[in-house]
Amino acid sequence: MSLTPPADRVFSITAFSSSYWCEGTRKVAKPFCTEQNKGDHCIRFNSPDANNSNAVQYIWETGDDKFVDRKFHAGIWYSCEEIINEEGEKCRSFVSLAPAADRGVLWLSIIAELLYNILLLTGVVLMSVEMCCYHSVIDGLKINAFSAVVTILAGLLGMLAHMMYTTVFQMTVNLGPEDWRPHTWDYGWSFCLAWASFACCMAAAVTTINKYTKTILEFKHKRKTLERSLKIKYKFPDHAAPEKACNVYVNSFHNTTEDPAHPVKDLHHLATISVL
Repeated sequence: MSLTPPADRVFSITAFSSSYWCEGTRKVAKPFCTEQNKGDHCIRFNSPDANNSNAVQYIWETGDDKFVDRKFHAGIWYSCEEIINEEGEKCRSFVSLAPAADRGVLWLSIIAELLYNILLLTGVVLMSVEMCCYHSVIDGLKINAFSAVVTILAGLLGMLAHMMYTTVFQMTVNLGPEDWRPHTWDYGWSFCLAWASFACCMAAAVTTINKYTKTILEFKHKRKTLERSLKIKYKFPDHAAPEKACNVYVNSFHNTTEDPAHPVKDLHHLATISVL
């Protein structure tokens, strides 16, 4: 589609393949400090002989001091969280984390996201067909309109998929595994990209539909004006002759930078033929 920016496809594919739809923290208990694992995010003993099971050990950290906030981020495919006192992340499949009763909705969301991206790519194919294969303005407008309809369907599927995933994530926060439930969370940049893709998609589709409708109405109006002017100027004996002349004009009109209602040459010849 000539008016569709590539932003919607880029945003959608990036969001679909990323795992930053939601971000937050989990409050987990600090591990005990060891020789290999030392730092601020572990619990220290009062005695240096920590490995002696007969020694009495005292832990001075109480309340929230015994816990640490572990950052996590989740997407459609994976949920990853940082490893305390180590580099890297530990990732798990988000499908396995979702409650069993909501996994069907999550799979529907994934299917809808796939169809959303496929329909957006279909719009790219139709745009390429319009630019490379069609030189007629009328045919180009038809392809444009069909591309807009496909893009609108894609946008509706995308909206449905985003809403279903949001619902499943909220249910997972409340009913998911105890070792995963976040303490605080918010939507991430992938979630914003997904809805930005939807906004670009619908804006492009509506703009193209409006342009198509406006062009068709203007073309019909100018055609009627042209028919009246031909009838008055050349005094066709046949009342259908002006319409036939316009049809010849429309059928011979190709994609140029000129106005579709530019003055038609050689219509006097058509009038002569009609009289004969």
